Amino acid sequence: MRKEILINAAANETRIAITEDGRLAELFVETANKEKMVGDIYLGRVAKVMPGIKAAFIDLGLQQDGFLHFSDIGNRFEEYSAMIGDEDEEPEPTDGNAVVAAEPTSPVREGAVGRTGQAGASREPASAPQESVPVRQPQREVQLTKGQEIIVQIIKEPVGKKGVRVTSEVSLAGRFLVLLPFDGKVGISKKISSFKEKRRLRKIVQGILPEGFGAIIRTVAEEKEEESLKNDLEDLIQTWRKIEESVKTEKAPALLYKDMATTSSVIRDLFSNDVSRVVVDGKKLFREIRAYIKYTSPQVLEKIEFHKDRAPIFDKFGIEKELEASLARKVWLKSGGYIIIEPTEAMVVIDVNSGRYAAKKEQEQNSLRTDLEAAREICRQLRLRDIGGIIVCDFIDLDEEKNKRAVFEQLKKEFRKDRAKVTVLPMTEFGLVQITRQRVRQNILHSFTEPCPACGGTGLVRSKTTTLNDVERWVSRFKAETKTKEFRLILRVNPDLAVLLRDGTYNRLRKIMVKYFVLVKLEVDPSLPHGEFRVISRRQEKDITDQYK
Repeated sequence: MRKEILINAAANETRIAITEDGRLAELFVETANKEKMVGDIYLGRVAKVMPGIKAAFIDLGLQQDGFLHFSDIGNRFEEYSAMIGDEDEEPEPTDGNAVVAAEPTSPVREGAVGRTGQAGASREPASAPQESVPVRQPQREVQLTKGQEIIVQIIKEPVGKKGVRVTSEVSLAGRFLVLLPFDGKVGISKKISSFKEKRRLRKIVQGILPEGFGAIIRTVAEEKEEESLKNDLEDLIQTWRKIEESVKTEKAPALLYKDMATTSSVIRDLFSNDVSRVVVDGKKLFREIRAYIKYTSPQVLEKIEFHKDRAPIFDKFGIEKELEASLARKVWLKSGGYIIIEPTEAMVVIDVNSGRYAAKKEQEQNSLRTDLEAAREICRQLRLRDIGGIIVCDFIDLDEEKNKRAVFEQLKKEFRKDRAKVTVLPMTEFGLVQITRQRVRQNILHSFTEPCPACGGTGLVRSKTTTLNDVERWVSRFKAETKTKEFRLILRVNPDLAVLLRDGTYNRLRKIMVKYFVLVKLEVDPSLPHGEFRVISRRQEKDITDQYK
């Protein structure tokens, strides 16, 4: 599989596209007003403890408090508390305090790296779990108190009205290693398949790790010399020392460490040996990336290219057309079938359709071909749009169990390319496949779109007839409730609604005026949505619409 990273740098927006065999597979967007937050470390303050939902809300100085689930309180909590002096006293839990029963897990555990393992995140991808097996330990009590200071790291971006999700298990990601303060264990990515290479890397890292620190050896460390690993570790240790110093001087809430910007973190986390080239169209960014790679991996420096063509980089590589398709509700398949992607409040629903009639004797095979192609496209779309949470796919009905298993196996195979943690359940008798996918970043739709001002994001607006009836009901309410004898009004409506009100000699507007004995002057306002109207009192010269709704 040929893999490329294409970077389009504009004045206030940077877009990073990852292609696989020439097709867009993943996209990252960073704007001036929406910077990446995953990986940032804060000195926060406990704003609220809610034992009922086993969580606490942490004041980070952001617009919304961070969400800390009790399961995200690591077994090194006491060491981090000692950095800010919270070990001196243990207040009895009262209102605003809670004794947390947190179940500790092995610091280097299966899939641990995947918790923040996205581009721009602070650990290795979830698809590369560690060698160590999870160790189940007895529950321990960690006391959280309202107003208590706590060191946390962001592991999920905010979405809608939900704030960021945080963890007390802090880590620092480098090019080859992930530093785990207070840990003492060494984990290795399972994507490194050679046992001999794993043993060599583990021996090197164990020999250079200072006491009291742990590390995860990343996939890109394969075949690297000790000097490269040592330089990376020294940089991470130096960064951690700066964080320790900041904790002593800063007052909560405060930002202790800002992780790399999206572009830099993509290069750090995703520029591996299987990437054939990185093409950048911004001179400044090109120089920055070359300087970083020259320091960390000089042997792949020739893979960094500057885009000199006059045609925009995303146009030349066909990314813009694929971007348009990625935002569409309907995605066509080469076979003539298509999938419909419908996000809802609780989940994302995907419907698979054949798109054409199939002869009865070929129906099962036709359905299977369409379902297999749809399975590949669904996996690609989930990665591209970065859709997380619960996903339910309604495939075309299949009669034979072996065909159902084939679709299930195809999904599992395609999801192996996904760095996010994914769980897929076998197809049900109704042809439904249930998927859960880890969410770290915002869905790509949130980066490029905003709710429609006319429909509020529902995709539906009130019909013109319903709005006309609303106008008449408003006038009826106004006439019944007003005490003044002045019945001169100005009615402002959308141009399309104005046409209906004026249509005919004895039109709807005239009927309303006669029926309710009011004088209405009609004004056209193109800025008003189809389902809205405004009423102005000519005597008071003010908008009185909301008074009589």
